[in-house]
Amino acid sequence: MITELWRLDASEQARLIRKGAISSVELTKETLARVDAVNPKINAIVDLMAGEALAAAEEADKKTRAGSPLGLLHGVPVTVKINVDFAGRANTNGVVAYKDNICKEDNPVVSNLKKSGAIIIGRTNTPAFSMRWFTDNALHGRTLNPWDKGVTPGGSSGGAAASLITGMGAIGHGNDIGGSIRYPAYACGLQGIRPSFGRVPTFNPSLPAERPHVAQYASMQGPLARSIRDLRISLDAMAARDTRDPLWIPLPPVNVPNGRPTKVALFDEWSGCKADPQVADALKKSAQWLEDAGYIVERAAPPFFEDANQLWLRLVLNEGRFGMNQAIAQFGDDAIKKSYSSKEGIIPELDLETFVKELALRSKYLRAWNEFFEKYPVLLLPSSWKQPFPIDADLNGGNAFVDLADAQSPQLATPILGLPGVAVSTGLADGVPMGVQLVTARFEETKALDAAEVIEACAPPIEVIDPKF
Repeated sequence: MITELWRLDASEQARLIRKGAISSVELTKETLARVDAVNPKINAIVDLMAGEALAAAEEADKKTRAGSPLGLLHGVPVTVKINVDFAGRANTNGVVAYKDNICKEDNPVVSNLKKSGAIIIGRTNTPAFSMRWFTDNALHGRTLNPWDKGVTPGGSSGGAAASLITGMGAIGHGNDIGGSIRYPAYACGLQGIRPSFGRVPTFNPSLPAERPHVAQYASMQGPLARSIRDLRISLDAMAARDTRDPLWIPLPPVNVPNGRPTKVALFDEWSGCKADPQVADALKKSAQWLEDAGYIVERAAPPFFEDANQLWLRLVLNEGRFGMNQAIAQFGDDAIKKSYSSKEGIIPELDLETFVKELALRSKYLRAWNEFFEKYPVLLLPSSWKQPFPIDADLNGGNAFVDLADAQSPQLATPILGLPGVAVSTGLADGVPMGVQLVTARFEETKALDAAEVIEACAPPIEVIDPKF
């Protein structure tokens, strides 16, 4: 007899539903009971949709019984981040002033999850304006890391990660402009993928104006999961065509492993920030596991790494001066105001001519990275040079954000170039999660996922946990 269905990964849940061994209603009820038991302790799901989820599960079971074609996530409970439009519900983005921002349409990523048969059980927390590596806001409150409440669950998809590792859904939707999928996956001991620019369509119809240029090209939608195979199917589900995103690119699915070991560049030292011993050990172990599987691993630094990191800071934060800054000043809570002001102080304001020249540097850096990937198709590097941060480490004043930005350089250098990245768990270090990151050329996510599966097979298995407090 199968018990505690919420412990299973999405692939296994979907398989059991397809073969008729379990029903989606049965699975959804158990998952909602898990939410009732755990969510009050960690505050990860801030908009529970129990009634809607059970109704959707009943419809899913009808399709199963009728022998209808079934999607990749048919009948599987998932969560969606509260900063994407969801018809009939508020896109709050963690901001008190947006609590009544009721949406008329779904964001494409929500539409695609529904089309895949996924059962959306609730929406997860994010920091105000989704602009911190710490998940707390004045509207929904703080999300706690189930491993250690004194450590961040990551941000901005901290609610997605905390809910997933505690069994409140089998897939967590997130988005990532500067680590917001990969860092929560790292901080909570999960797998997560920030896909290439253009793979997953997105658009928030509730926005009064189009997103500015840099945000369009650097911010991606993607999944967090408890297994690499779940990343594959959920990313393919999210990536279906939607005409509302003119930047969407039709690409081959990632759920097709090629199984061929290749050359890997190990980037384990950087002058800008010394790696914690636990981070260095995770990289060393991962490199050895890949070598044992037939990969050729060599130490090599990617080109313009520090330049790309600084480019993210200069472009994203300067673009914020055309809207984001004013919104935070008017509607932000105390934490985001303090955090964002510390970012402002380290980046000079660029005039129009300089901003245009900085934009052009993306092509120069990406050209060099493309050449690098010709020699090393996979790059193994940290998710962060430091262990997961204590909560609110960005509110310590002084040079706090400078130190954080240096530690998080692996989260910043690649998004500005539109590159994909996979966060892979390697187990625990000192009682909190540890992991590494794999980066490839654009649209080559399959190579990163193949290598990630090697690391996954050697690392301790990811299992659902109860909060450790």
